[in-house]
Amino acid sequence: MSFSARWHTLLEECEALPEGATLRTPLSDIRFCITDVQEHRIIIELAESGESRPLHREQFETLYQRLTETADAFELDRLPPDADPYPAVLSLHPRFDIDERAGTITETDEPTSTQLVDTAHESTSGDGPERTEPEDLELYGDALLLLDALERHAVSDLTTLDTPALVNLYTLLSDVQRGADDLRQRVSDVLLDRIHDDQPTYGQYGSVQRTSRRRRTLKDEEEVLAALETAGIPRERILGVDREKVDEALDVTDLSESDVYDIDERVYVRKAEVDEDVKESRLQGLKDRLAGTEGDDGDALRHEIEELEARIDELTSFRTGAEVQ
Repeated sequence: MSFSARWHTLLEECEALPEGATLRTPLSDIRFCITDVQEHRIIIELAESGESRPLHREQFETLYQRLTETADAFELDRLPPDADPYPAVLSLHPRFDIDERAGTITETDEPTSTQLVDTAHESTSGDGPERTEPEDLELYGDALLLLDALERHAVSDLTTLDTPALVNLYTLLSDVQRGADDLRQRVSDVLLDRIHDDQPTYGQYGSVQRTSRRRRTLKDEEEVLAALETAGIPRERILGVDREKVDEALDVTDLSESDVYDIDERVYVRKAEVDEDVKESRLQGLKDRLAGTEGDDGDALRHEIEELEARIDELTSFRTGAEVQ
């Protein structure tokens, strides 16, 4: 089947969407609606900003060509950051499937699911898809407690806080830092298997890139001296194996670094940039949703926060012996 046939099928699927249907991008989770379907382009509107954007047929065809040229599934992180809506719309076609866990899109022989959001659930609950607490992740609970503490205390001027409040903040910040560092390392380990060059890989809030760090440590002193003497450098010249003198000696000999240094080269992921505007926009949306929580769901959330607050107060407060008795 030619791309032209697939394109017209895609247009029919877009036109058949119910009013108010919302899609989301697979990598950055940006929500948008299709507002117009034309012969050579599809017009979308971003939910958070209200920005209108055209998605052109030529770009869809380019994505399809890349997909067909790939032996396995096409990796979505190979797309430019602003092209994230294209695979989301393409998934409306019954023969294209997105695997969010693997971050790929494939063409299949059987009808597949789409990136269409369950609008019925959203209109009932009023706060987007159901959010569940992750299991066995202490960071989630610590972050909720820290968020609550930051909302209740004027941290812009720490000198105004009493000592118990500062102790609570310090405890929570330490717990969140430890949990975040552990999770960050686990995320980094997975990213290293997916990033194979030094080009930035983009997400909604920023980008990362693969890089490396070299660390040199001098070998055993006698081994270094023997290597240098063999190369014609007198022992007295670098006696004590001073790093600067060793480097000077390397500049005037044919010795390589590995002859006198044990080199430990590690590959890691570093943060390349942060999009503060996107973060601020997303954060404001979360604040608005929390402020608008009402009814049984809101009461349950506030009750849960109060219980967590009571637990942290009990763990961090100090009582004298007289008070205990």
